[in-house]
Amino acid sequence: MTAKSIPAGVTAVVRAFFWLPRSARAGVLILVVLVIVTLLAPLIAPHDPNAIDPTRVLAGPDLGHPFGADALGRDVFSRTVYALRTSLAIVFASVAVASLAALPLGTAAGYFGGWVDQVISRPLDMLLVLPALLLAITLIAIVGPGSIVAALAIALIYLPILARVQRAASLVVAHAGFVEGGRARGWSSFAVLRRHVVPNALGPLLVQAAILAGFAVQIEASLSFLGLGTQPPTPSLGLMLSEGRDVLTQAPWVEIFPGLAIAVIVLAFNLLGDGLRHRLDPQGMVS
Repeated sequence: MTAKSIPAGVTAVVRAFFWLPRSARAGVLILVVLVIVTLLAPLIAPHDPNAIDPTRVLAGPDLGHPFGADALGRDVFSRTVYALRTSLAIVFASVAVASLAALPLGTAAGYFGGWVDQVISRPLDMLLVLPALLLAITLIAIVGPGSIVAALAIALIYLPILARVQRAASLVVAHAGFVEGGRARGWSSFAVLRRHVVPNALGPLLVQAAILAGFAVQIEASLSFLGLGTQPPTPSLGLMLSEGRDVLTQAPWVEIFPGLAIAVIVLAFNLLGDGLRHRLDPQGMVS
């Protein structure tokens, strides 16, 4: 296969991958493996994650059940694989929604300033002063528990944080010489934003989104642990931790493996975020 026969998209992805620092590449590889595992969950999981087996209640790990069984005799490995799918879907959805909403809000606030900044920033500041978990619990108490509501709650938590990062970056770019040059040529505000401000101010937002994704895993697990996130019988890492807390001393594997899965996901996002910070945020706009 020659270089010309390789699709341009594949070449761009490979170049972007090797453009990242080594730590970020490790985070990307871990996330890719986890995503593949979630996509192939029906093929990888050896058992039905919700199948109850009374003969295997709290049974230890073996060849057929490498992670053992829980208090209902369900296979912990199969439930962990499916729980990864649930948790990652909520994390990616919440961070994507928050980022897509924060991008126009933060850009407009930083570029236009004045009353536009006040109208956008003051309501977001009101959200920012509320404790994150309390804000999520309040929303869930109003709407009701569930995976979709948990994703929206996390997105609401992250919206003001990401919007402030985008606002700060846009404020810096708005006073750059090339932006002044665009205005001098008679470009409209929309053209200046599209061609100069957004492309040059997007880096810190991507860095912050990657870092917050790791915390989103913990928030999602906390909500599920409290019974406010994913509802049974759908497997979730936080829900598995909640179900296994009463048998921790008898069957520690029920808690250990979901906990390790959460740790691996958080590690991957932190590695990715640190690498993106090194490449995209040299001025340290993301704290």
